[in-house]
Amino acid sequence: MSNESMMCDLETGICGVSEEEAMQEINLNHVGKKVTIYYATDPICSHCWALEPVLHRFVEEYGHYFTLEIKMGGLLANWNGFSDGANGIQKPSDVAGHWREVGEHSRMPIDGSLWHDNPILSSYPPSRVFKVIQSTHLGKEHEFLRRAREAVFAFNQNIGEDDVLTDIVNQLGLNGKEVVEAAAQQSAQDLLEEDFERVASLGVRGFPSIIIVNEENQGMKIVGARSLETYVQALQQVLGADLQPKQITSLEQKLKEGHLLFSKEVEVMYDIQKSDIASYVKSELTEHTYHVGHILNEMYIKHI
Repeated sequence: MSNESMMCDLETGICGVSEEEAMQEINLNHVGKKVTIYYATDPICSHCWALEPVLHRFVEEYGHYFTLEIKMGGLLANWNGFSDGANGIQKPSDVAGHWREVGEHSRMPIDGSLWHDNPILSSYPPSRVFKVIQSTHLGKEHEFLRRAREAVFAFNQNIGEDDVLTDIVNQLGLNGKEVVEAAAQQSAQDLLEEDFERVASLGVRGFPSIIIVNEENQGMKIVGARSLETYVQALQQVLGADLQPKQITSLEQKLKEGHLLFSKEVEVMYDIQKSDIASYVKSELTEHTYHVGHILNEMYIKHI
């Protein structure tokens, strides 16, 4: 993807080229005979962070129907020669306001002030770490991506820097120094390039993009951060059958998975109104087993 793909649109929920319909029928004859969902994303994609509550609910309830494959798309190679005068973005600091706007709109908190004093120079370093973990500790890459997003969006940490990435990988119980060093090798870039090629072959031009393909090699492409109903409808159309959602894991079990849960995520997962979130958390969790905090006026909970 080119640097132009970094641009994000608040209304469409797309980081990238936005002149696309939200849902499109596609045919990918080269895809294997299984139900697969390809999620084209990037660690610093703000609308991908905004999608987290809906995507987690979708996977929780309907994940038994498909295999999820996360593909890195290369949102920001570097800032050399980058310019987008139409959107008022000529330099890294211009991104800060946009990020804050996405955070306020989605209620998934985004600080964004690092773009002023310690800007991310490329999204490739965390993307390569993702690929290294995926190739050596399959399954752990999902947790890495989530923690990396918490770090950059909510806690304003530069996930393009080795020390930040090392700390995040250490939190997974892996050797952060070794993983980050491996991510600096050409072999890691080769893995990342394979993702770029796959994303391009799927016709992705912006993030987030969800591509659902069935055993007949036909499916749907959903562009931008959309509602839960959009993804459920698309999956049902691809499968050609009614869907039976699984029971959602309890809030207590969800917290034990390790990462934070923001108020918006709990609201979407359990169909809770914002005004009822505090009482719901108190009723579902045992006292002294969790911590409640606030970031940018949004509540979060964490297992302790």
